[in-house]
Amino acid sequence: MIRIGSLALVIGVLLTGPVSAESELVARGDYLVNGILTCGNCHTPKGPSGEISDKAFSGGASWDEPPFKVTAPNITQDKETGIGNYTDTELKQLLRKGIKRNGTRVAMIMPSGFYEIMTDRDLDAVIAYLRTIKPIRNAVPEPIYKISQGHPVPPGGEGPYTEAMLGDKVQQGFYLATIAHCMECHTPMGPQGREYATSMGAGGGKFTGPWGVSVSRNISSSKTKGIGGWTDDEIKRAITQGVSKDGSKLNPPMGFHYYATVSAADLDAIVVYLRTVPPKE
Repeated sequence: MIRIGSLALVIGVLLTGPVSAESELVARGDYLVNGILTCGNCHTPKGPSGEISDKAFSGGASWDEPPFKVTAPNITQDKETGIGNYTDTELKQLLRKGIKRNGTRVAMIMPSGFYEIMTDRDLDAVIAYLRTIKPIRNAVPEPIYKISQGHPVPPGGEGPYTEAMLGDKVQQGFYLATIAHCMECHTPMGPQGREYATSMGAGGGKFTGPWGVSVSRNISSSKTKGIGGWTDDEIKRAITQGVSKDGSKLNPPMGFHYYATVSAADLDAIVVYLRTVPPKE
């Protein structure tokens, strides 16, 4: 016969187990969305002093470049101007494949091609966290596509990673740098989009905002043009504090305040991977 106390314990475990698992998933999504993925860097509006926190994720940066003229959309749970009406399946298609629920492609500034590599668990975690974001009504301008939008995928990132693959330090670093879409900003833009095939990591991308115009630097392993001559600590300081090797301050949109939340183990892996990026002069 089951004692009342034991029965209560069993019921408690049954009730709290799924809740705990869901909480862990949301926590992982929080870590990704507000850290390594830097989602707010594009999707949160900015003023002269930085991000407008009470309008977080309600639509943000704008770009007028050869392939498109777009504004980062509202990704709050608002059902009319945000993603509140998207199903999980539709969000997964949007994130991994860059296809909206109406079947059209997102602008290539959205790094959906970099999310092809995302593990199933991390994809679920991101969506679980997005569901917790409060709805904010804010419509952004409709995108203008100047050419057909592609779905560029970085070499090596064509399919989802498994958890087992992350056991290798270089692969872990590549995975993290890919979902962080580092090479999206640190690769120059050409008439057909980012020139990943020939210039990945070479820098030269220009970004206009309240800070003025920033030009992304070369993050290849070149010792003269890139970060090949930097120490591990100098690279980590640039990523997490926005301070260059020479002590100068880096400008937005480099998301160093997001990367400051990245765990020490993940940061180590990213540096290990960056050491393997072929030099671009």
